[in-house]
Amino acid sequence: MIGRFSLYGFLKNQQYYDYFLILAFRQMGLSYFAIGILVAFREIMINLMEIPTGGVADLCGRRGSMIFSFVSYIISFAIFGSSGVAATEFGLSQPVLISLLFLAMFFFAIGDAFRTGTHKALIFTWLSNQGRTNDVTEVYGYTRSWSKIGSAVSVIVACVIVFKTSNYITVFFFAIIPYILNIVNFLGYPKEIDCKIEEKTSLGDIVNHLKITLVSSVKQVGLRRLIFESMGFEGFFKASKDYLQPILMAAALPLTAALFADLQLSNEQKSVVLIGPVFFLLFILSALASRNAYRLVSKAGHEDQTAKWLWGVGALVFLVLLPAMFYETHWIMITCFVVLYVIQNFWRPVLISRFYAHSDEAKGATVLSIESQAKSLSTMILAPVLGLAIDLARGHSIGGSAFWPMGALGLIISFGFFMTATISPSHSTHHDYR
Repeated sequence: MIGRFSLYGFLKNQQYYDYFLILAFRQMGLSYFAIGILVAFREIMINLMEIPTGGVADLCGRRGSMIFSFVSYIISFAIFGSSGVAATEFGLSQPVLISLLFLAMFFFAIGDAFRTGTHKALIFTWLSNQGRTNDVTEVYGYTRSWSKIGSAVSVIVACVIVFKTSNYITVFFFAIIPYILNIVNFLGYPKEIDCKIEEKTSLGDIVNHLKITLVSSVKQVGLRRLIFESMGFEGFFKASKDYLQPILMAAALPLTAALFADLQLSNEQKSVVLIGPVFFLLFILSALASRNAYRLVSKAGHEDQTAKWLWGVGALVFLVLLPAMFYETHWIMITCFVVLYVIQNFWRPVLISRFYAHSDEAKGATVLSIESQAKSLSTMILAPVLGLAIDLARGHSIGGSAFWPMGALGLIISFGFFMTATISPSHSTHHDYR
């Protein structure tokens, strides 16, 4: 099953659009604030659906939820691609375009809501059935590393597509193919990792399941702290990570002008000169970080101590990133983003292991859906705020690069959690918090 879990991550991360998402929206004529609003809308929809879908997955079937999730993703990709082509090729009006993009984001949110937490719960159940509950960080880190290897492969494929087409939008259509293959992969998952599925599950059963889990998540101090940490780290990372794309494009234009002066390249073709290699390196390093997260925990002696270290390193990175962004020093900005991606891939397996230590296995998908919902809430708030701040900095020519507000906010969040971090006595015991 580890092979199937790894294949899931590899195929899931064939997200050819992900490295050009902001550039694709800019190609359609959207402002950074409009992009932030779209991202916020996606997170609102995820927020509304996250916990209920986790309850549905726990009680009605996790494999079926995963298949439904990927069908929703495929619909969203088709709408993104079609509306983008209509806007750039046939002059689709902005109001109609925005409406279609909201619809695409809605289906994407359905996919995310049914997926997040559910697949991790499948892994947890399999580990429990195998008697390997102490291997969560190692196994999850290993399967996550294959997700990052998938990302490394996909960025090369995406760059080839963009270079051949000189268009950021076409990548949405190509992303449909691996998602269909992943649906085939899910059909091979055994029934026993679905946990016990009730033959007749009423709406009241789902609501009661959600109520018990949510109340426990709020009341339990350790779990509540983890949710806030996820909001700070994962929420902000999700809201800010895509700004690497325009930074790489800005750095690539003068570089390609010097290296390929004799070639007539479009801006889209020039952008892949840096986006391809940087993201490829980023994902290879991320895969290594994820696969070796358990070693970092072993050296620190505790997941909580590891998390505190990572908060501290994150604060230092943002301390360097802020002036680099203000004075537009591209190579430092790019290096800091790569380091942040690596930190996030140490962070995620450690965070999931910490959640597992506080969670009842039967409520696994719901607890992780609560975590994902909290992360979405954070992103929902931060994405438009960042977009507006960047538009304002850009409009008033404050700083060499308009992206410096991201560095300032990241520093405040990282330093705050580092200073308030506490170490729990032990996370070696799996708690039933019902």
